[in-house]
Amino acid sequence: MKAYVELVRAPAALTAVGDTVAGGAAAGTPLRGRRLLLPAASAAFYWAGMALNDWADRELDAVERPERPIPSGRVSAGAALATGSALTAAGLVLARLGGGKRAWRTAVPLAACVWAYDTTLKGTAFGPVGMAACRALDVLLGAGGRERAALTAAGVLGVHTLGVTALSAGEVHGTSRGTAGGALAATAVSTTLAARGTGGTRRGGRWRRAFTAALAGAYASSVGGAQYAALREPSARHARQATKAGIHGMVPLQATVAARYGAVRSAAFLVTVLPLARRLARKVSPT
Repeated sequence: MKAYVELVRAPAALTAVGDTVAGGAAAGTPLRGRRLLLPAASAAFYWAGMALNDWADRELDAVERPERPIPSGRVSAGAALATGSALTAAGLVLARLGGGKRAWRTAVPLAACVWAYDTTLKGTAFGPVGMAACRALDVLLGAGGRERAALTAAGVLGVHTLGVTALSAGEVHGTSRGTAGGALAATAVSTTLAARGTGGTRRGGRWRRAFTAALAGAYASSVGGAQYAALREPSARHARQATKAGIHGMVPLQATVAARYGAVRSAAFLVTVLPLARRLARKVSPT
């Protein structure tokens, strides 16, 4: 069981469940009743992507990361592929049960995007774009058929993911100042869009605006600070630290979007997830 927990980076899925929360808040379709299954669908797709990632990288990991479950012999390549396939199916079923046909229309291209990234796009110039598309579609999964209203929220998480994915390529051999600077710029854009997203003024209140600003500041400082360190010294160590910060930074970014669109309670709930995700990351690395 421990090997499979490492294979799918199980605790890191906590950083994905807020995607549908942010999408629902932006679209004005909060998660209630059976729609509460949509965050579970996001977690299943995330775990599927991680299992497929290790299956696709099994030969490279044998050289660069021999301690990973597949090259160490704790999980076979066939079992990893079967795990990714089963979790993809689970994500599709949960999306259909939670959001009906509307969610299904988003879940199918999301699943296809996950597989395309891990088996084809990763390692190419289109890799970061593919991963960003996966995250954006996951946000739209929570929109309940009102995808247009959630496009800004999807863009916020997509831009952030673009920068984090590009920087993550340097986890083993180091990155470049250009890549680190691009990731830092993406964080700045995401912060601005999240705090000033279109449609966010429909529910006013100074307290809500202050809460949104505080969340945006927490996101920008935690993620931007690590990326700035990588910009100053683009070593593998700083790239890994910035990647971890970027993964965990999904949570305050999702909370910022939710608060901006008036879902303050949902945003407050998401904030409580971050300490747990960080604590569990000490046991199972999210990268």
